[in-house]
Amino acid sequence: MAKVQLEELRSVIHPTGKLDSRAEHWAGRLYMRSLSLRVTRHLVDTRISPNQITVIMVFAGMLSGVALILPGLGGAVLSVVFMQLYLLLDCVDGEVARWRRQFSPLGVYLDRLGAYLADAAVMVGMGIRAAQLGLDLYLVAGLAAAIGVLLLKSSSDLVHVARSDSGMEKATDASVVPRSSGLAQVRRLASAVGLHRLVNGIECTILLLVTAVVDLAMGDLTATRIATVAVTAIVWLLVPAHIVSIVASSRLK
Repeated sequence: MAKVQLEELRSVIHPTGKLDSRAEHWAGRLYMRSLSLRVTRHLVDTRISPNQITVIMVFAGMLSGVALILPGLGGAVLSVVFMQLYLLLDCVDGEVARWRRQFSPLGVYLDRLGAYLADAAVMVGMGIRAAQLGLDLYLVAGLAAAIGVLLLKSSSDLVHVARSDSGMEKATDASVVPRSSGLAQVRRLASAVGLHRLVNGIECTILLLVTAVVDLAMGDLTATRIATVAVTAIVWLLVPAHIVSIVASSRLK
């Protein structure tokens, strides 16, 4: 059987507006969607289901955090590799589902679960790495960052739960903007700075790879430990700010 043409596949799996939506990660727009398109092309005619791809994605995300336990540059490199695999599969599962029109609540649930587990695993792995497998404040910081990340993600998902339970439609991208002009401006400035991206597993693993290179040059874990404290601080600055942003927007109106 001849493989589907890339342009035909792209028109279905990358519909208009998909790559420009708020939900699309910058790495997806920059390079991963081009790669996932070609991987998806080889999978659409197989028996592999979208949910099976998502399950593999979940394990890849968790392994990204586990890899950080390995000391030295090798663990940091492996963590980035697993996280990039996670991102690739996160693109591919939805693309295969759109092509085959195989949508299910289970698929959505597994996808959200994977995001929770991947980012939390990276935060915990970061803490263990900075603590050198010991029990100290760096491990506590990593665990605290993981809890904060889970709160950030769950507070966003709870918006959908609240709207669904109230019989409302799904929130639009425009509804995330705070009703207060002052808060809206603060939100735009914070978004422009981009520090919030460091609490995402994709960016955090890249940061930890950079710090691992610095640690290798310096002969200690100073850079990784500074990054661990910084990421944890950013997470816990974001948690209350994110909740206030939700309450102050039109998402719950």
